[in-house]
Order: sequence, then C-alpha cells, then structure tokens
Amino acid sequence: MEKRMIKKVLLLGSGALKIGQAGEFDYSGAQALKALKEEGIHSVLINPNIATVQTSKDVADTVYFQPVTPEFVERVIEKERPDGILLSFGGQTALNCGVELYKRGVLDKYGVQVLGTPVQAIIDTEDRDLFVRRLDEIGVKTIKSEACSTVKEVQNAARELGFPVILRAAYALGGLGSGFCDDEEKLLAQAEEAFSFSPQVLVEKSLRGWKEIEYEVVRDRYDNCITVCNMENFDPLGIHTGESIVVAPSQTLSNSEFHKLRALAIKIIRHIGIVGECNVQYALDPQSEDYRVIEVNARLSRSSALASKATGYPLAFVAAKLGLGYGLFELKNSVTKTTSAFFEPALDYVAVKIPRWDLTKFRGVKRELGSSMKSVGEVMAIGRTFEEALQKGLRMIGQGMHGFVENHEIKIRDIAKALHDPTDMRIFVVSKAMKLGYSIEQIHQLTMIDRWFLQKLKHIIDIDLQLHEFSQLADIVTFMEPLELIEYLETPEFVNLLHKAKIYGFSDFQIGRAIGLESCMKAEQTGLTIRKWRKELGIVPTVNQIDTLAAEYPAQTNYLYLSYC
Repeated sequence: MEKRMIKKVLLLGSGALKIGQAGEFDYSGAQALKALKEEGIHSVLINPNIATVQTSKDVADTVYFQPVTPEFVERVIEKERPDGILLSFGGQTALNCGVELYKRGVLDKYGVQVLGTPVQAIIDTEDRDLFVRRLDEIGVKTIKSEACSTVKEVQNAARELGFPVILRAAYALGGLGSGFCDDEEKLLAQAEEAFSFSPQVLVEKSLRGWKEIEYEVVRDRYDNCITVCNMENFDPLGIHTGESIVVAPSQTLSNSEFHKLRALAIKIIRHIGIVGECNVQYALDPQSEDYRVIEVNARLSRSSALASKATGYPLAFVAAKLGLGYGLFELKNSVTKTTSAFFEPALDYVAVKIPRWDLTKFRGVKRELGSSMKSVGEVMAIGRTFEEALQKGLRMIGQGMHGFVENHEIKIRDIAKALHDPTDMRIFVVSKAMKLGYSIEQIHQLTMIDRWFLQKLKHIIDIDLQLHEFSQLADIVTFMEPLELIEYLETPEFVNLLHKAKIYGFSDFQIGRAIGLESCMKAEQTGLTIRKWRKELGIVPTVNQIDTLAAEYPAQTNYLYLSYC
C-alpha cells in the first residue's frame, strides 16, 4: 500500500502497567503517534492504561481504553476500519496480539495491512524453533537448544545438552518463566513455571559468564540498514538485561569484535525481513571472538528507548515512518532537524542505564537477580567517562545512595556469597569488597564482571582514598577564616584532586564527606560548602549536547548533559 493511500492507522499500546512493559513503550507509542500526525494520518490507539503520555489529549486522534487482546482489538477494527496497523510499539503484548489477529484471519477479513515488519518475520523471531532454523540458513550461530512442548521433552533435552541449561519461554514478557537449572530438581520446577506462561519452552545450553551485547538496527523497505547504537551489559550473561547496568556504547569490545557483531546484525535483519527497528542480542565469549545470537526483538524494546535518548536518534519516530513506506534516505532526524536519518550516531560520551527495584515493598521476596526481570524502572545518566555516568546514575535510583562511594555503611554478612549470587545491591557490594581489600581478580572470579569495568570502579575507590588523605581539613576548618581557607585549598595538590573528583562523577556532598566536613557541620551544608569552594577555584561544569554534528540544536534538556571535562 502506498503512503498516500493510508488514511487511518491503528496502533496497539502496551496494555496495563506491569514489569516488562512500562514507560519505554509509552515513549515508543507516543513517538509513533507523533509521526502519524505529521503525515496527516488519522491515528487510533488501543491502550487501557490512562497513566501514559500517549493516551493524553491530542496525542492520538481516537483512543480506546480497552485491553490489548484479540477480541477487543477486532471489535475496534470492525468499527474504525483502519487501513493499516502498527504492532511494534507496544512491546510483547502488542506483538502477541497482532500475531493472533493474523492467525485468526481478522486482518485479512477487514483488509488491514500490517505496516513495517511482516507478521511472518515476527513469528520467525518469536517462535524459538523457527528462529534457530532461520538463522541456520545464513550460517549465524545460535545457542544450542531444543524447543519443547511438554515437561518430558524438557527433561530429555536437558539430558542431551547436559547441565547446566537455561529454560526460556517463547512469546514471554520480561523473561517470564526463564531460569538457569543446574540439576533435575531445579529443571522440573522451572519447566512447570515456564509452561504456565507459554506453550513452548526452549532448553538451551548455558553460557553463563559470557558477555551480553546488544545492537539496535534499523532497516527500510529498500534494504538500507544502519546500526544506531550498540550496548554492553555490565553483568555477564545470566542476568536479564533489564536487571543489569547497561553501557552505551560498548566499552570492552575490540574493533574486530564490534564490526563482526555489527555485520552479523545487519545480515540477520535483512534475512528475516524486518522493516523498521529491531534489537539483536548476543552472547560473546570473553576469551575469544566466539558468539551466539540470544534473540532478536522485532519491535521497539526497553533498550530502544535507552538508545534513542543516549544517541539523540528518534528510533520509534523513524521506525513509524519506515512502516509507512519511507526510505532512510528520505528522512531527517526529528531531533536535530539537519542530520539525516541515514546516519549512524557517533558517541563521544558514555550513557549508563541503571535499573531500579522496589523489592523492599514486599515481605519475603527473593532479592536474587536472574534471567527473569524484577526491576520496575530505570534511570539513564550521561558523562564523559564511565565513572562519571555511573556515579550520576547511582544517585538517581532512589536507594538513598550518593554514588559508588561515601554511602551509609552497608551490612553484608558474607561478601563472597553476595558477589557470587547477585542481588539488587550488587554494585554496592562490589564497592564494599574493594574497600575491604578484595582484588580486581578476586571480584572478577566471583562475579564474572569484565575486568575493565572493575578497574574503572577501583579508580573511583582510589580517588576516594586520596580525598580521605585531606580529612585533616575538618580539624582546622572550624577556626580558619574564609580567605585563609581558600588560600589553603589553592594548593596544586588539592585543586587538581578536586577537579579530578568532579571529572569522575563525585558530587559535592561525596567530596565533603570524604574530607571529613560532615563531622564539623550540618550534613546539608557539607555539599554547599564544597560547591562554594570549587566555584572560588573556578571548577565549574560545562553543558554538552548529544549530537555535536548538528548545525542547529533545539534546546531540549533530554539531549543535554553536564560534564566537568
């Protein structure tokens, strides 16, 4: 169907709020609706969640606050008679609903065209057995696995592959029903849970400890492809990407590894026939360039929202336009207004996504993290260095922390166990372990976190220790005149250290606590005092924009960040 023939489009929202479908799909859907409005196309939205931007007044032309299920969607289609339908902007719920409508013949019955990625391509990525076969056709490696429909088949597959294995439920949201199994007893319990979410369960050979890498890839109907962003999990394979700190762009890949995985992502999206945006997830052997494709999400995902904000490339907006039939070469980046959509962003900064949990609200809840997602939200921080971005993010997650260091003492009985069995407090357990003298190699062996990340965390610890060497300042600050204090602080050693601490993400309060100011003044004055000192010393931040190649830049705070570099 030509662009000019599309007058009305139905967009499936993500449905009721739950873990795995939250703000990221509100963002995606709102961007898609914006693209439809720009084209003068009447938009019809189905989403029962009133606490969203996309259901606000004037975002969509018509809104149905109804469940995103085949029965309700069919009734809306019957009434509205849309020309096309967008399935990729409401997460797994919308995708599953669209596939079911296709299988029931509802879309054919009412002449509704699926815009963007064809339904068969969606099925090829969602059905684990079909997915493996499709990638085998082009010689792309997947994790050795077997698709099963009964518990007996799961048992046989596990025995054939050999323990440990991981179970994954097909068509599941947020890794529901998935988990690692080291023995028969755990296998049976996990299989029962997995089959409660899906009729098909994939039994895979475990690759726990490998790196987890993601690529956000865009393709138009003319077969033009770009990779907008690649990301790397701080945690190794075994922890759901929604539970892990994620860093964009990847930090530990070699140039060879980066381009190898990029080329594979483009090869995959072309072979499957995705039009719009998709997310390719890899497991990468840290000891070699061996890899396995974990999955391909033929839709916007939580990672897509992160990639959009991190790069300034409006993935959902562009994906909606591509679904309407545009080519990448015909579109401009709607944020910068000048950069072409057929342009891969180049990041000269680091973006870090940190998940947040509300596990303290529930009694008896297991705090251990694994392949099934428990996080209810996330924050994103941007900086010139990994250390800066990480510390900024840790201050925003709502756990009362001031960064990687200078937090209230965390009580942990068994550090080694807490490192080996990850929880929502893992990053702070690493901090405590380093303070207690655990080496980078010891922590790596217990966590399998890449040594590069651990070296950066150790760098923060080292700066903190250097600040503590100035703790004698607290003894003299109470009787020193302000001018004398500034003169004392203007020693090259302190000025350089203060500047260094700000570059690597230390807040004013962290610095004040480290040098002992908190012991001689009120806590709220500690940070303000350091702020006054560094302003006297000329240590102030600069404002940076994300897309530095844009000639004109709109003043949107979403795409600006502060840095001391």
